[in-house]
Amino acid sequence: MSPFLRIGFSNFELDPGLAYHEEVLNPLCAVYMKEAVETEKGQVYKQKKPTMYPPWSATFDAHIHKGRVMHVVVTDKTADLKTEATVQLDALATRCKKENGRLEIWVELRPQGRLLMEARYFLEKSDAMGHSDGEGDGEREGLFALHQRRGAIKQAKVHVVKCHEFTATFFPQPTFCSVCKEFVWGLNKQGYQCRQCNAAIHKKCIDKVIAKCTGSAVNSKETMIHKERFKIDMPHRFKVYNYKSPTFCEHCGTLLWGLARQGLKCEECSMNVHHKCQKKVANLCGVNQKLMAEALAMIESTQQARSSRDSDIITREGPVGIGQPGVVREPSGCIPTFPTASTTRKEQQGISWDSPTEGELPAPVAPEPTYAVPRKELHKFTIDNFILHKMLGKGSFGKVFLAELKSTGQFFAVKALKKDVVLMDDDVECTMVERRVLSLAWEHPFLTHLYCTFQTKENLFFVMEYLNGGDLMFHIQNCHKFDLHRSIFYAAEIICGLQFLHSKGIIYRDLKLDNILLDIDGHIKIADFGMCKESMFGDTRTSTFCGTPDYIAPEILLGQKYGTSVDWWSFGVLLYEMLIGQSPFHGHDEEELFQSIRTDDPFYPRWLPKDPRDILVKLFVREPERRLGVKGNIRQHSFFRDVDWTALENRQVEPPFRPTVKSPSDCSNFDKEFINEKPRLSCADRTLINSVDQTMFNNFSFVNPRMDRTKNP
Repeated sequence: MSPFLRIGFSNFELDPGLAYHEEVLNPLCAVYMKEAVETEKGQVYKQKKPTMYPPWSATFDAHIHKGRVMHVVVTDKTADLKTEATVQLDALATRCKKENGRLEIWVELRPQGRLLMEARYFLEKSDAMGHSDGEGDGEREGLFALHQRRGAIKQAKVHVVKCHEFTATFFPQPTFCSVCKEFVWGLNKQGYQCRQCNAAIHKKCIDKVIAKCTGSAVNSKETMIHKERFKIDMPHRFKVYNYKSPTFCEHCGTLLWGLARQGLKCEECSMNVHHKCQKKVANLCGVNQKLMAEALAMIESTQQARSSRDSDIITREGPVGIGQPGVVREPSGCIPTFPTASTTRKEQQGISWDSPTEGELPAPVAPEPTYAVPRKELHKFTIDNFILHKMLGKGSFGKVFLAELKSTGQFFAVKALKKDVVLMDDDVECTMVERRVLSLAWEHPFLTHLYCTFQTKENLFFVMEYLNGGDLMFHIQNCHKFDLHRSIFYAAEIICGLQFLHSKGIIYRDLKLDNILLDIDGHIKIADFGMCKESMFGDTRTSTFCGTPDYIAPEILLGQKYGTSVDWWSFGVLLYEMLIGQSPFHGHDEEELFQSIRTDDPFYPRWLPKDPRDILVKLFVREPERRLGVKGNIRQHSFFRDVDWTALENRQVEPPFRPTVKSPSDCSNFDKEFINEKPRLSCADRTLINSVDQTMFNNFSFVNPRMDRTKNP
């Protein structure tokens, strides 16, 4: 087994006890991996790998070798800062193993500052060839064979409020909320902190922030309106102050360290801040943000109520035109109640679950959603309705179980998510997106079907169809690669599922062998919709960094805005793996892998036929607008010349492979490491769960009418 560490740096701080220093605006982190080498002068450390520049809150992998060290340097040209530290990887791995494989610590830097580092310890199965750097065809296939499952990564969710960029944050010391001036209590990631100005707040106070972020060059239109209307532009008058008792900064929320001249106090409103926070404080001297936000909300709600009453009166009575007695006109701004051709087309395309796109006005009455929402109160399910037989999979999110419905004896796959983990990772909206996409999946034969969702105080449950044919990763590990006929069949069915999602404005973003399951007949089912992005119609673009490293498109790595093109790149990677039995892009760690995706051309064996090679070349075009799937009709490529698409979409094409399934509860097509574990729900963090605002999970529970019929046949 070859062990490695997955490392990420999420925060940088200068020593709080220092006197006034130049502000650190754009700290840059550089990582140098060095190996111990014996020379005539003794042991020295030499760098053999390229320097890495990991973004904050992103991760990279570092394999653990004897004598290997990680040299970390943090710099900032604007503040003339350079500070560094050296970490022994084997010592870090030992500490990780003592902490159940995960460690979060502050690394002290010299001459000043510290880094918040998270490290996770993994064991990676190595192939019989070992880690060779050979370039021959045989060596390449042995070295990069598909022998392990790969987890997805996602950029921390950013909440943009008044130009602030808030992310869920773990505070290692007592911290005050800059809005309500109370302690930020809780475990794990207790609150939000702005990535630009470092303002710390409660999660519950995010809607009470009225000050524009001082770290942003963009002026918020809404904030400018407030300035004009209420004249909120009152600078503080700060002076250096000697504090005789422990005092907290009212901007970043942490303690003012030192024995003298620890911070600054405003002569007018007595606000206390660090020296480093002075330039980041908004001009709100004497203003209570919480009370002001509540007052603005009250005014806004009063205006909305008044305008709704006025529009109701106008709609019912209708204004009479001057000089035209008795003529009733359509009131300005009102939409006629009769349907139009344009609204009919919109309803057919699918309805956005998010706010209307820029430039569009929301309709006064929401049209019927295309998602499968029950029209009446159906039978509500609980975990007590099921018997948990086996564990099919496990991850940081929770577990997947083989479960039997007691009343009918039918078997389902039940996915259980831990609410504390969902909250800690700020993934509530992603969970709701997954539920909505799964409820839509009933409309297509190649998407995993959802029967119902329900929740307890500690967990969220998805009850899905049990696909006991296993996933493509399980099957490709048994045969190294698929033959041409089998690869064409799977690829064609995946295209049908992908194009259906795209037609509904959904980018999938996590296409990989692990997420393609087989049913009992051998047809594919796309599963796991936790990475989906909704409302992506037309030229709409998003920019979240997410996906499984081997499958991430170059436009994501380059930080560009993207659309459905990223799914076609991932489809190319998956098709390459099915045909050739290895990944098209390689690297000893995440940084090398990403560099390979950005610059390298995949290796095509001599035995690969012309059509498979041609479609792969067209899928690996790095310009998104020229990539096959985005440009041209992928179904018409010669690779699919023998596919009857109509019969395929109706499941009338005989699958080339039928998985061995002995019974409805057969688990033989799943990894044994999970099946042998006892099927038990994980214990949640009681302290955190008791402090959870359960209203965040409103509207999660759902029962498909077909599930109700299984309960009451």
